[in-house]
Amino acid sequence: MSTVESAAAPASAAAPAPGRKGRAAAAERLSSVDYAWLRMDEPANLMQINGVLVLDRPVAVERVKAIVRRRLLPIPRFRQRVVAGAGGPPRWEEDRDFDLDRHVLAAALPDPGDDAALAALVGELMSTPLAADRPLWEFRLLQPYRGGCALLARIHHAIGDGVALMLVLLSLTDLQPSGPPTVEPRPDELLAPDEPEVPEPPETELPDLSGEPGEGVAASAGAGPAPNPFTELFSHPLHDLARIRALADEVSPELMRLLHAPVEALRRSRLLTGIGGAGAFGRLVGRPADPQTPFKGPLGVPKLVAWSEPLALAEVKEVGRALGGTVNDVLVAAATGALRRYLSRRAAPPRRLDVRAAMPVNLRPLGRMSQLGNHFGLVFLSLPLGIADPLARLAELRRRSLALRRSAEPVVVYAILRALGRVPLAVQRLVVKIFATKATLVMTNVPGPRRTLYLAGTPIRDIFFWVPQSGRVGLGVSILSYDGSVRLGLGTDAGLVPDPQAVIAGFEEEFAELLRLARRPAAG
Repeated sequence: MSTVESAAAPASAAAPAPGRKGRAAAAERLSSVDYAWLRMDEPANLMQINGVLVLDRPVAVERVKAIVRRRLLPIPRFRQRVVAGAGGPPRWEEDRDFDLDRHVLAAALPDPGDDAALAALVGELMSTPLAADRPLWEFRLLQPYRGGCALLARIHHAIGDGVALMLVLLSLTDLQPSGPPTVEPRPDELLAPDEPEVPEPPETELPDLSGEPGEGVAASAGAGPAPNPFTELFSHPLHDLARIRALADEVSPELMRLLHAPVEALRRSRLLTGIGGAGAFGRLVGRPADPQTPFKGPLGVPKLVAWSEPLALAEVKEVGRALGGTVNDVLVAAATGALRRYLSRRAAPPRRLDVRAAMPVNLRPLGRMSQLGNHFGLVFLSLPLGIADPLARLAELRRRSLALRRSAEPVVVYAILRALGRVPLAVQRLVVKIFATKATLVMTNVPGPRRTLYLAGTPIRDIFFWVPQSGRVGLGVSILSYDGSVRLGLGTDAGLVPDPQAVIAGFEEEFAELLRLARRPAAG
């Protein structure tokens, strides 16, 4: 029997599904974008976001269930399943047979409970679809893992995009071991219906992970435990949003800047969306397919995952200051060098080899985050795999990233996704197939909390995740900062890249080389 099938059986009676004031949430149609993501599911590419919280000590699964029941279940989407519509799009509908024991499971990690055991299980689950007749999410508490335990979250992309689901996971955590005062979640309130759904395009500079510690609200709060701002975001999204933002700025200021960008973009002229959007659409459609490399090809069901050792954020900043570039430029340069090293094991890459990374860009302001769903676009960054010199590669990536600022591409891609949710499935699959030829990988970069967080009174040692791909894209790179360090997570199709740890090793070697170059004495 596989590890997936041997997860611990439910240990208690079905948990009630708390709605607002005890009422079930009203059924609602899937948005066209969320419907598009739901229909992108294929056996060889499941649209599931997978993330892991690593805890310092073992934790009882009943404690995790209690936290999920109190903080997650009041959010309607986590009690709703997808029900087929009568001749139209499906709808979110309350699961009247909801059973928390089917969504929060305990499983023994095979001996010796190390990284290899966790990677094998995560890879297996990445190939395993979520039950379609239940709400599309699942947590698995895996232990023992390196002296503690790992909480694996599996959430379907139809529920929300990566930024929204990261905030959902963070809402389960505490700022202190004792936890914050509890609040009554009230996530059902919406913004005014006349507010624009899609903001004008923000500058598409990748989020910077380099925020410095500062003094703020949480540091000067009273003697009681400070409330978790991410829990507050889903509890009282329209009540005292400024206070929630100030608290969240203390925990993850870079993530808050990322969420505030669409609000700033709303103040700009609409000319960029009109004129720039037409040009961006033309460039997207007319862009040639990415070259054939070992990273592209037919996909199979088996998936593999790997992740890097943590890099000290201070050292990443040091490289950026010395060599020129943002934290993101440095990390993307190291990842690009890792892909080049992997190809070089077979043959030297051509001097002009570029492959594109599809990179998500948030288009949703903070005040809309509690509504979940998908509100992001994409930019396509060309990675110069043909450049052998790491300094020249970093400089070129910096130039290309700067050129993507103020691009209308994210809004155009979002508009295409909305349209895909309204056309026949065959048409959607054709369009997804066409656009998948224009990229080799998906790369996402999420700035996480800069301080230690706690779950069930236990310190969270690490956080890492794996982004889903779509169409014929079989390579996903996920970068996340947490508590002074940065990790890279890699998800691959087993038939294309059967040894993802080799790419991870290349990433670590590339960063070590950049750090060496940054620290070399200046020429006299």
